[in-house]
Amino acid sequence: MFLNAFLLALREIRRNLMRSFLTVLGIVIGVAAVITMVTLGNGATRMVADQISSLGSNLLVMRPGQRLGPGRDSAGAPSFHIADVEAIQNQVSSLQAVAPVVGSTVTLVAGGQNWSSTVSGTSNDYLIAGNWRLAGGRLFSDDEERAGKAVCIIGNTVKKQLFGNQSPLGNQVRVKTFSCEVIGVLAAKGQGAMGMDQDDTVLMPLRTVQRRLTGTLDI
Repeated sequence: MFLNAFLLALREIRRNLMRSFLTVLGIVIGVAAVITMVTLGNGATRMVADQISSLGSNLLVMRPGQRLGPGRDSAGAPSFHIADVEAIQNQVSSLQAVAPVVGSTVTLVAGGQNWSSTVSGTSNDYLIAGNWRLAGGRLFSDDEERAGKAVCIIGNTVKKQLFGNQSPLGNQVRVKTFSCEVIGVLAAKGQGAMGMDQDDTVLMPLRTVQRRLTGTLDI
């Protein structure tokens, strides 16, 4: 019986070759379209997840005077101080790392090259919180953080713009009126979720930026 049904179907297909071909073509296109859409959707989801993960998993950013909803302007709100950072570290036991950050956009100069970038004063915990790795060099030492030494860790974009293919470790980068020694290079991350270049950054000890760039102990 099965053989008869198969022969009957085959005979009908031969009688209507064009219609059969168009039917098969429609099925193939439909299946291919579904597979393509699912693949693109999974790829886009993975890309967004990777970008969010590159910012730091379970990352909480605190800014003075800001909250969701109306009235979120930080104007007039008191700034954070290092005592606030220490209070969070001591009183919230579930935190893996707490990193104060104060930033300033400046023009960097090295040799005959210059580049405008964001300099962030922070601590070594910033690399843990932001899921950063070092491609070369080292972190800040305790003495450098306490004394506010003129040392810096640069991002991959800054490295390319100022030093090209040469190693920047041990070289000097001029930042406004002072020079800092490059002690480390961050591993490349690429663009963030908002399209910003995460590698266009320079890290310095918090006290260095407070004393030499911002002129204030506020965070």
